[in-house]
Amino acid sequence: MEGRRILGCLKGIATGDAIGKQTETLSREDVLHWYPHGIRGFEGTPGSVIPRYVGNAKREWRIGETTDDTERTVAVARAILTDRTVSHESVGRELLRCTKCVHPGLKSLWEFHQAADPARIARNHDGCGAAIRVAPVGILYASERLEDLINGAREASISTHGGALAIAAAAATAAAVSAAIDGASPRQVLELAERAAGRVSQVFVQAVRTVHDELRGLPALRPADVAARYFPNQPLTIVPLALGLATVMQSVDEAILLAANIGGDSDSVASIAGAILGAMYPTTVDSDWYRVVEAVNQHNLVALANDLAQLRH
Repeated sequence: MEGRRILGCLKGIATGDAIGKQTETLSREDVLHWYPHGIRGFEGTPGSVIPRYVGNAKREWRIGETTDDTERTVAVARAILTDRTVSHESVGRELLRCTKCVHPGLKSLWEFHQAADPARIARNHDGCGAAIRVAPVGILYASERLEDLINGAREASISTHGGALAIAAAAATAAAVSAAIDGASPRQVLELAERAAGRVSQVFVQAVRTVHDELRGLPALRPADVAARYFPNQPLTIVPLALGLATVMQSVDEAILLAANIGGDSDSVASIAGAILGAMYPTTVDSDWYRVVEAVNQHNLVALANDLAQLRH
């Protein structure tokens, strides 16, 4: 069962990333402009360019293509498989091989790649770029190893993100993934995420609790309602929203679609929520969606999951 949960985690990341990319940076209103019927999966022919990215100077993103979120998750996994632990220099070396989203508009990655130093330690940046890649840390360490999870999350973060909110978000995500793989309940997953984040930032912990409690109190989770309350466009809404969805909902697919139809940093929310829910409920990852992701990207996540599972302790 543990192996299925680990594979479900990785499938949830990649599938959420690819579906969420279709609406990344869009407002809720613009989501409906581009997709009047909403996002229901992959909207168009897999492998073709997403309509709003046709002619984009930075990259013509394709339907079914994963972003730097998955690329850098795989990079962290490669570093862990090489060292059998989490070392920021090894993570940095693997991150330097990544090519997606390396442009001046994304300062955390741009500064890192410009420095070209795998041992570099960032002193700032509070975005979610660390949290989106730390699932392999949660796969490596069992949930009772909280200190290792926190330290591992920090090691996986500091090449590009050194801010307290970023590291807290990464620690929370790694801990949530680990607890989910161990079969914890949603409440236990949330509690461990808060404990991990609390070692770094109480401000972040409060944001997680607030978002979770309000989501749980809503009669239904509708994109417009969630977007109005917690639009995911800054550090205290992106990962807290993902953690909230992951501990309130019980389906990878439903969480991914909700995130995609909200907009904002939709690929990050969908991939983080997908990671945790994929570990908790691996059978809720849509097999057709995942086949598209694998055909377009050829990540071979089954082999990666098997390799990582051998190291979990």
